[in-house]
Amino acid sequence: MPARGNDIDPRFIVKPGPPAYRLLGTEALRNKIEKSRQLASPCVLCGRKCRVRRFDPEDEYDYHRGMVLGICRTGKRAVVSSYGPHYGEEPPITGWRGSGTIFFSFCNLKCIFCQNYEIAHLGEGQEVEDHELAAMMLELQELGCHNVNLVSPTHVVPQILSAVLVAMKKGLNIPIVYNTGGYDSVETIRLLDGVVDIYMPDMKYGTSEAAEKYSLAPDYPSVNFSAVEEMHRQVGDLTTDENGIAVRGLLVRHLVLPGNVAGTERVLKFLAENISKDTYVNIMDQYRPYYRAVGDPVLGRRITKKEYREVLDIAKELGLRRVLAN
Repeated sequence: MPARGNDIDPRFIVKPGPPAYRLLGTEALRNKIEKSRQLASPCVLCGRKCRVRRFDPEDEYDYHRGMVLGICRTGKRAVVSSYGPHYGEEPPITGWRGSGTIFFSFCNLKCIFCQNYEIAHLGEGQEVEDHELAAMMLELQELGCHNVNLVSPTHVVPQILSAVLVAMKKGLNIPIVYNTGGYDSVETIRLLDGVVDIYMPDMKYGTSEAAEKYSLAPDYPSVNFSAVEEMHRQVGDLTTDENGIAVRGLLVRHLVLPGNVAGTERVLKFLAENISKDTYVNIMDQYRPYYRAVGDPVLGRRITKKEYREVLDIAKELGLRRVLAN
């Protein structure tokens, strides 16, 4: 059964093989786990590079004592909000059996329009041990999901790698999707080479002004562009099997904001000129004012059809050939 709504391009059909982490091997994965813990203590996993020592016992986040660990507020253990088959992703990711999403709590960004602010800002969820995270991955595979889809994973890369090792030993054998807000350090993305099959980053902003005003991250464009370049270097353009299910590659998301304040043209130009005109890019029109954006003079409204059409016209003029339009 072909992936729903997916216009399969024969140029990008491949025969599926084992997921990347199974080819990597146990010892190499163990080395990556150790290196990831070093990146997290002092922490430079994301663009914040706040250098908090998250894996030192004396600095472990303690809810009772109220200790705060950087922007992400996460210590040794990942916090999971929910997990299960998800049918609202892009067609190559969702397919017909769903994407096996694991939603991590907290976030390294502070977007004022966040639609999941209870999870990303308030941290609703439960702390889990690495072996419990591995069990979730295996359960999603048992449910028939096409992939394990890690949502907001940047700040918990060490825990994810540890869980992948446990799950792999117990039979995990489906692709891993790294579904990120896009504020990942290049060091972190390099570490994931050979582990992640499909990168699915947001590219939220093309201007520092908007990134600072709306996400408190003025260096987001430079950090994001460098991370996406490294992602593409590793996995290339998105490829699928004959049914249109993603096997490997890069899938980019860009949310159009009111008044084009996100700097959309710069984002799309970067993809066309620096990544690939065959980048699979979802240009999203579903912006709604949530959280602190409600009542905002710029972000307090939905986008217009005219604004969205103008963005699609820009993508076409730039020669982007694989645009998913809503």
